[in-house]
Amino acid sequence: MAHQLPYHTIREVFVRFQAAEPEPKGELEHVNAYTLLVAVALSAQATDVGVNRATRALFEVADTPQKMLELGEERLIEHIRTIGLYRNKAKNVMKLSRILVEDYGGEVPSSRAALQSLPGVGRKTANVVLNMWWGHPAQAVDTHIFRVGNRTGICPGRDVDAVERAIEDHVPAEYQRHAHHWLILHGRYTCVARKPKCAACLIRDLCAHEDKTE
Repeated sequence: MAHQLPYHTIREVFVRFQAAEPEPKGELEHVNAYTLLVAVALSAQATDVGVNRATRALFEVADTPQKMLELGEERLIEHIRTIGLYRNKAKNVMKLSRILVEDYGGEVPSSRAALQSLPGVGRKTANVVLNMWWGHPAQAVDTHIFRVGNRTGICPGRDVDAVERAIEDHVPAEYQRHAHHWLILHGRYTCVARKPKCAACLIRDLCAHEDKTE
């Protein structure tokens, strides 16, 4: 775990991230808050590319909780069977769709507690939905952010909750809304797990990682 970078260094990191990608976007395809929620729930232990491939046809026929209930679990499974843990995920999607219809008038709630009360929705999923749909500065820490945060010193922490707090505590407020997207994209394409692409890294000179690759 690298040491926590000082404020002025973290600020420069995000100045560069913003200059390179002013409006970073999540890569999960969706058309409304409900389809975003379903896509994020399906993405656990799966790639965004794989989820998008499975949900394109699904969301054409089921883009609301009511339509998903009418589709039914077996036909939902037909759409998502290429995604890992698809049976369990299908059960959760049907359960959360029923709760949304019965308790929330078919709308996706915009509070973290309400979202986390839904089957198959953890803190990370709730944070993605809050951030991507409502623009809330919530930090959804995945394996990419955990790795980048600890390797670079931008937001080190022993677990995902500690890294989430480190982002909230140390990243300047004006960069909070997009922070997790910048960090995910950096981890997905540059600061990769096995051999980080340090030579191509736009924050190489700011990073606390000692064992940089050429």
